Amino acid sequence: MNVAIYCRLSDEDRDKLSEHDDSASIQNQKAMLIKYASHNGWTIHDIYSDDDYAGTDRNRPEFNRLILDARARKFNIVLCKSQSRFTRELELVEKYINGLFPRLGIRFVSLVDSADTDNKGNKKARQINGLVNEWFLEELSDNIRSVLTSRREQGYHIGSFAPYGYMKDPAKKGHLIIDPDAAAVVREIHALFLAGTGKQGICRILNERGVPNPTEYKRLHGMVRNKHVQSSPLWSYFTITNILTNEVYIGNMIQGKSGVVSYKNQEKISYPQEQWIVVKGTHEPIIDQETWDRVQALIAEKATPAPKEPEGMFARKVRCFYCGSRLRSVKSGNKRGFKCERHSLSHDACIGAYISLRKLERIVAAQLQILSEELLDEELLENGVDPFADLHVQEEEMETTIKRLNRSIEQDNFAMRSMYMDKVKGIISESEYIEQSVKVTEEKIAFEKQVTELSEQLTQIQTTIAIHENKKLITSQYVGTRKLSKEMVSVLIDYILLGRTDTLTKETPVEIHWNF
Repeated sequence: MNVAIYCRLSDEDRDKLSEHDDSASIQNQKAMLIKYASHNGWTIHDIYSDDDYAGTDRNRPEFNRLILDARARKFNIVLCKSQSRFTRELELVEKYINGLFPRLGIRFVSLVDSADTDNKGNKKARQINGLVNEWFLEELSDNIRSVLTSRREQGYHIGSFAPYGYMKDPAKKGHLIIDPDAAAVVREIHALFLAGTGKQGICRILNERGVPNPTEYKRLHGMVRNKHVQSSPLWSYFTITNILTNEVYIGNMIQGKSGVVSYKNQEKISYPQEQWIVVKGTHEPIIDQETWDRVQALIAEKATPAPKEPEGMFARKVRCFYCGSRLRSVKSGNKRGFKCERHSLSHDACIGAYISLRKLERIVAAQLQILSEELLDEELLENGVDPFADLHVQEEEMETTIKRLNRSIEQDNFAMRSMYMDKVKGIISESEYIEQSVKVTEEKIAFEKQVTELSEQLTQIQTTIAIHENKKLITSQYVGTRKLSKEMVSVLIDYILLGRTDTLTKETPVEIHWNF
């Protein structure tokens, strides 16, 4: 009997020797289960251990590996300390313990609550355990949510990390104190903005000085839980915007902006502003009220309506040829264009790309016209000439040949059956049967190989024809259209790569990736 041992711990470890060691609780679970398996004479296939994962988390890596190995029938017993270690969801109890495992001939055993799928009278107990676990989770979730809401309403900070510019007060849980180094950067950002420097300009100043952005600052100070996650160290437009508009910097605590659907569905949802929990004067401000008011007034003054057509025509379609980042819409006087955002943040990060909106429109329209002419040669169409006629002929010839070969294969199958019956009846000898069957088998294999090769070629030809027909169908809708529209760009273009304009030729590298 091959047994898979599954262990899980949801509480955050506090007794690990290192980040790679299992906690004492996991070690105890393993020891108990190994002893039980050994006592019963079971061979341990593998030990699956999820540390720091909740029983409702369906993305547990070891849990999912166990399910995959179960489907591959690598073991015939799953052993846990308790059913709740495997899952706390009644849905998963029914799906796996009472559904998948019995179909695969896998026995589920848990020690503490005596769940055992080999015991036919045990199913109701397992279902009751699952139901009780569901009730426990729901009640626990409601209690935690209630406690967190109460603490937020009292002005306590709830979160894994303090906002940039602050740090958690070691002497008072839920209270923020100023982080001098980060707070100095927050003050500088507000000062630069009031002095007339735009948000992109502030990004460039900080990036060129090598000032770490909030995420990089946390990483450098050991505050990032997952050290393997890579993130850009550069300041961005949105980070600066958040710092300039976040009331936490004038001493106000604003929380409860988002949450999850339920304890079973961890999808994040945003709450309307009237549901936010706002408590004023909870901690020492970094920015005084007068500075804050001036900054908000300047932001309101600079605010402009969202761009309309044709500015929004290429929204999210234009990328930098060199770094791949999305080009940002920019305006200089009455002239609009697209500029590499990464280059705007730091000139050292990318050599940058720029093109005016009018120039881009002209290039795309010209490329579309060339494409239409290639696909829809009116003179050829009027004379009934199909540019893909040769491919259609090849398609028909291959289909005919494949049908003929399949008939030959069926004839060989019939011949094999006839020869076997002749051998059974004594019409031909064993040696004659072997000799003839070898010849027919070799012939059949050769036919089958030809069918495979021709089928692959036929698929390629049919794909080529289908792509061409699809191109014609799509582009024919816009033939004769003199002006680009957002609909045309959306339908026809996947994305556009733009390079830096050559100073001598004034040519801008443009690479259009069509949607077909």
